[in-house]
Amino acid sequence: MKKLVLFLTIMFMTMSYGQEIKQIPLINVNGEGKVKVAPDQVCISATVETKGNNAKDVKKQNDEKMDAVLKFIKKMNVPTADFKTKQVSLNPQYDYEKKKTSYNATQTVEIVVKDLSKYDELMEGLVQQGINRIDRVSFESSKLAQYQSEARKLAMKDAKVKAEEYVSVLGQKVGKAFTISDNSQVYHPQPMYAAMRMKEADSMGASNETLAIGEIEITANVSVSFVLD
Repeated sequence: MKKLVLFLTIMFMTMSYGQEIKQIPLINVNGEGKVKVAPDQVCISATVETKGNNAKDVKKQNDEKMDAVLKFIKKMNVPTADFKTKQVSLNPQYDYEKKKTSYNATQTVEIVVKDLSKYDELMEGLVQQGINRIDRVSFESSKLAQYQSEARKLAMKDAKVKAEEYVSVLGQKVGKAFTISDNSQVYHPQPMYAAMRMKEADSMGASNETLAIGEIEITANVSVSFVLD
């Protein structure tokens, strides 16, 4: 009997709670906030890759090229804190048809350039010193967290304005936020650049500008449920 009473009590409480939640009038809206800023730095991920039949020679060639690359980066007055080795590898590769083993060595350096006027010269120099693979180039803002915060605030304002527009025709008002979901994603734009500056273009007096940096668009998206008064 006690078990039955307890079960009925819990069941009644559960039903009452469910009914109470359902009775809360809500409106669900999405909000978007955008902040456009000019990037003030660029992050470059570049790799030296060498191949050959002798592991020792392949590694030596790779080390020599990366040494030249690092010396060039320092010569460009990039602070030591703004570049670092990200990955080093030496892997055997077996050719089943020729029944021979070759070796592939790679070293990747990541560089943060805070003076964008150095971009063209730096990219050219990296290739000349031995970089044969540019893995990633992303233009960024050093104040990204600040702009993300601004975009989120704009997204919340946008959501509230939408909610107010929807319910105004019903004679109701938007109350407190009941739930908030952040659906934002960070996007780093890639450079729109032509090929590396060519010597022929230099001799013809062509412009040395090879990319259009444009703007970073920082977007925040939120889903908000407002209580209706």
